[in-house]
Amino acid sequence: MELGGGARVPPPRRVAAPGALRRLGRVSSSAEPNPYTIRPEGADPAEPVTGLREIEIELAKRWPENKIEPSLDRIRALMDILGEPQRAYPTIHITGTNGKTSTARMIEQLLNTFELRTGRYTSPHVESVTERISLDGRPISEDRFAETYRDIEPYIRMVDEQQPVALSFFEVLTGMAYAAFADAPVDVAVIEVGMGGSWDATNVIDAAVSVITPISLDHTDKLGSTTGEIAVEKSGIIKPGALAVVAQQPLDAAQTILKRAVEVDATVAREGMEFGVLHREVAVGGQLLTLRGLGGAEYEDVFIPLHGEHQAHNAALALAAVEGFFGVGAARQGQLDVDKVRQAFAGVSSPGRLEVVRRSPTILLDAAHNPEGARVTAAAVSEAFGFTRLIGVIGTSGDKDVTGVLEAFEPILAEVVVTQNSTHRAMAVDSLAAQAVEVFGEDRVVVEPRLDDAIDAAVTLAEEEGDLGGAGVLVTGSVITVGEARLLLGKK
Repeated sequence: MELGGGARVPPPRRVAAPGALRRLGRVSSSAEPNPYTIRPEGADPAEPVTGLREIEIELAKRWPENKIEPSLDRIRALMDILGEPQRAYPTIHITGTNGKTSTARMIEQLLNTFELRTGRYTSPHVESVTERISLDGRPISEDRFAETYRDIEPYIRMVDEQQPVALSFFEVLTGMAYAAFADAPVDVAVIEVGMGGSWDATNVIDAAVSVITPISLDHTDKLGSTTGEIAVEKSGIIKPGALAVVAQQPLDAAQTILKRAVEVDATVAREGMEFGVLHREVAVGGQLLTLRGLGGAEYEDVFIPLHGEHQAHNAALALAAVEGFFGVGAARQGQLDVDKVRQAFAGVSSPGRLEVVRRSPTILLDAAHNPEGARVTAAAVSEAFGFTRLIGVIGTSGDKDVTGVLEAFEPILAEVVVTQNSTHRAMAVDSLAAQAVEVFGEDRVVVEPRLDDAIDAAVTLAEEEGDLGGAGVLVTGSVITVGEARLLLGKK
């Protein structure tokens, strides 16, 4: 592999044991430090907070997203003092384990195509915190983000003083999103939970439509050790008299969701029964679908520029949710304008979800961070790409089922380069290497502590057989790893 100046970098050395580390040249300058890693001390609370970077530093003093105290008291207090901005517009609420952000983006695109002004709140972000709060499909500007924070900052401090626990990072951002959407104003907001459902800070809305994507094991220390237990928390977003649009689920999760729906007298639309994917085929740059909507009508020749069977099911969920929002299917009849549906799906994007960011060799980014997400990503790669040699770059968080993720990717990866992202949640590279050796064997594992070096190493390994057309690199394991790789690779 050649870097700047034509110098040739020697191929990376495989790891004989965790700790046998090697460095290569850099892809580009390092990414900006992630705000979650910053723990500033001694900041003057009276000093005015101005730009985006200063706000990120201020927010980073609060509890991070992986630390929660299960209560809606703080966010309710903030909403109350702000005048209940979350009730100024109808909402569609999304929970589940995997597929939430992609489904949210599809719903947003459909609503935009039907000429509604939308707000979308998703997490975590891939590159910039501003991505979490979008208006009409675009992240709000840095100036507007800063202005929103400054507007509600005095009220945030009031709530902090009144509560035994201060508002968390995620709770503050949720308050900002709800305030920004009311200020816009939007016609409808698409809201993704941060974690779980019942106790999630977003759950101060009364959504007319709730969407539950596939539930699998993740955050088991906080949500439960079985999919049925996790479904108890996630089904808490289903509101009385509302519509719940539910993906195909494990049996115990499905039973829990249906029980909740009965308790609150909600209507349930189940994938595979009231709506679903009738046909799909791989197409250039994505896939071509036939979807059945809530009214029983078929939507044919729907192209989505996303890879994998899971994205087809996300599309079916999104379509059913928007149909339900517009009232289609209440009497098992009717459908949305087919041409507008096709137009909407053709324009969908989902950064960091099997996203191609470079060619020769192909470099893919995918945010899979739990075993089920890794399994569907591996299946999608096998289906959509004809790689003869695929190298993985994996950097995970320490609180995940890392062995499960590695085992899911093992069949499709010739070798794996283990690395570490910049956050305090990242698994130490030597610990990750030890688990990778158990799954892949010593001869298939390379260790590079820095992400830029890891990508270089993977590209060198992919090129070893000389067939660039069939060589590829998959960067995965964490949304944060993917976001930092996206910055390194200059993807905008």
